[in-house]
Amino acid sequence: MRVESRTRLRAEILIVLGLSLGQSAIYSLVTIVARLTAAAPLSQQTATLNPSQSARPYLDLTYQLLGIFFALVPVALALYLLRSPRSLLGLDARRPWFDLGWGVALAAAIGLPGLGLVFVAAQLGINANLVPAALPHLWWAVPVLILSAAQNAILEEIVVVGYLVTKLRDLGWKLVWVVAASAVLRGSYHLYQGFGAFLGNAVMGVVFALFFIRTRRVLPLVVAHTLLDVVAFVGYSLLPHSWFSWL
Repeated sequence: MRVESRTRLRAEILIVLGLSLGQSAIYSLVTIVARLTAAAPLSQQTATLNPSQSARPYLDLTYQLLGIFFALVPVALALYLLRSPRSLLGLDARRPWFDLGWGVALAAAIGLPGLGLVFVAAQLGINANLVPAALPHLWWAVPVLILSAAQNAILEEIVVVGYLVTKLRDLGWKLVWVVAASAVLRGSYHLYQGFGAFLGNAVMGVVFALFFIRTRRVLPLVVAHTLLDVVAFVGYSLLPHSWFSWL
């Protein structure tokens, strides 16, 4: 690849990440510094996902849907820049049972040890208290949480795995550095939750990046990530909160 082409590709990667999860990673880094320098210990602070945006229910719903929609715009940009994303990322319906089966298997393989890591991080005091959902108990809350879970999965797996891994390999990066970059980025934008969240998501990033490199299919990762977030968001919203006291 010519020097000019490599420079343009580096700039493209930085722009895509700067508009999406790279930006989130910077904000997350600032947030963890703020948490560590606050009066209360990290273990006594709270990180809230899916918060309510307004006391007016239908305005809140509007904000939620707009947030989900615009969070997916960087995905459209990444797919456009990949030129032929269906063949590059496996975003097709040719292997539905493969995608679904591996998605469920990956969700189980990541989710069950993840619960153990959350417990250990809570005991060590290296995570903030996580509130996966704080929406009002209205008819639209569960559908919005499911859409939010799907949005997270589509954004993260297409940008951080499919797009980033493909582009870094185009730059000629060695496999180990490609996997490390994807995994560290994934961990970094979860750092606002604490160091346990960083470590757990970085490990997940290694597994997902290696799976994509081996199979060239991102759909199983989207399925797995969606299932993990649906269980976390909807489960927390519907089940008695006393069940989660051990976390």
